[in-house]
Amino acid sequence: MPTLARLPNCTIALYAADHLPPHFHVRMQDGREALVQISDLSVLSGRIARRELAPALAWAADNRALLCSKWKELNP
Repeated sequence: MPTLARLPNCTIALYAADHLPPHFHVRMQDGREALVQISDLSVLSGRIARRELAPALAWAADNRALLCSKWKELNP
């Protein structure tokens, strides 16, 4: 599970051999987690308030190419 970013309130990671659709995991400091689809940044699962996810979503919007390439590398 490579961690791609450590933000003040969360980490962003991808898992190898993970299920479709291509997504990343946002883990909050308190252990809560959300799965976010890479293509449109929609939340697939998790109960984290949108305002709490905002920094992770902003990072993902700026780093979508990295997320896509890492997904392809880990999930051929």
